[in-house]
Amino acid sequence: MTILDKIIKYKRSEVEEAKKRVSVQELMYYRHFDKKVPSLKEYLLNPNKTGVIAEHKRRSPSKCVINDKVDVRDVVVGYESAGASAVSVLTDIEFFGGSNKDLTTARDVISIPILRKEFIVDPYQVYEAKAIGASAILLIAAVLTPEETKELGSLASYLGMEVLMEFHDETELNRMNSYVDVAGINNRNLNTFKVDLNRSVELADKLPSNIPKVAESGISSVEDLLFLQSKGFSGFLIGENFMKSDNPGGACKEFSLNLK
Repeated sequence: MTILDKIIKYKRSEVEEAKKRVSVQELMYYRHFDKKVPSLKEYLLNPNKTGVIAEHKRRSPSKCVINDKVDVRDVVVGYESAGASAVSVLTDIEFFGGSNKDLTTARDVISIPILRKEFIVDPYQVYEAKAIGASAILLIAAVLTPEETKELGSLASYLGMEVLMEFHDETELNRMNSYVDVAGINNRNLNTFKVDLNRSVELADKLPSNIPKVAESGISSVEDLLFLQSKGFSGFLIGENFMKSDNPGGACKEFSLNLK
């Protein structure tokens, strides 16, 4: 069983338990459920922004603990002041040390879009994302069928959120549909967790030209970002490079200043 298989198996069980604790009807009464959220797509295409989606991530299966000392408020406020186009917040508890509370806390203190970084396999999680204040959800093509991506994507759109669909190779492109607002290409192989920056470049030309593209994982320098930008990418998801610092917001600011 691969790491990804293990995560998805656990996630399905976790979602069933969550449904027993809080119903969809109860989620609709959460204070963020009816609030309008900023558009991830619009912010990524804003020429006055950096295109950086700065991530709050405490740990990962491949790197173990990255940074569990900093407060999520300080991190995301720092990211916003550094000029990030958006923030990504890990809400997976078991494997990444995140939580729904992290995302709600971030929503309370920043105004830029927030991507819920999660392994979404059930419509319940889409309602949950709306309830905690997410602007967009992540759908990982590798773990979903074409029918599931349409169901989850249409629900997100109905609830006023956007979809970032993540691809890893050409075999997953049949999951693309009209509900996808942003296409992400993960440079990390989710089965082995090895990183290859060229993964984004090779797959980019096979995606629809009218969909903003985001390169995910393995971006560790300004040169990496500028290279990917020259290949047509509008967004750049960066987490570990900032989170390994004692001051992730400061690291993001220094990175952003070097883009000018």
